[in-house]
Amino acid sequence: MSEIYRLAQQKDAERLQYVTYEAYETIRQLGLQWPAAQVNVALIQENIKNNDCYVLEVDGVIQATVSHLKNRALDFITDLPFVMWFAVDPAAQGKGYGRKLLNWVEQAIIRNQVGAPAVTLATAEKHPYLLSMYERWGYKRIHAFDRGTGDGTMHLLRKVVNPELFDAYIREKNEAETANRN
Repeated sequence: MSEIYRLAQQKDAERLQYVTYEAYETIRQLGLQWPAAQVNVALIQENIKNNDCYVLEVDGVIQATVSHLKNRALDFITDLPFVMWFAVDPAAQGKGYGRKLLNWVEQAIIRNQVGAPAVTLATAEKHPYLLSMYERWGYKRIHAFDRGTGDGTMHLLRKVVNPELFDAYIREKNEAETANRN
């Protein structure tokens, strides 16, 4: 069995659309207004172009995907790297592919390449298992919010990928907050 971790290419768009759409079935059933739940090939192509979209290919077939948001669109809620559009082909769920890919992105990309102390992601409280799954994988809730879209309470979660850098990051944030208050 061969496993390849790589950036997605435009030629992967149809397979990624299938994997993402099928993996987000529960999201659609819950009525959550997430773009990935209604994704089409054009949105996948846009995501590949505008973000770092990673895949885990097993024996030549993409089984999992996750994207690292490249723009600073979420600076209002986090200044740490944000991952999104995490999906595993339902036929391959339970084999550990999603966790392997996310762990690879956390370590090889976020920690080693980006040089960040931690990574963030968001999920809905009303999803039956995602919040607890991410917490089992080492993510901690850091912010709850309601965007007013009908999704209900959303949670921003954070996972420390470099403890030494994270300690320095927290010290700097605390010093900045103290300076802003004075």
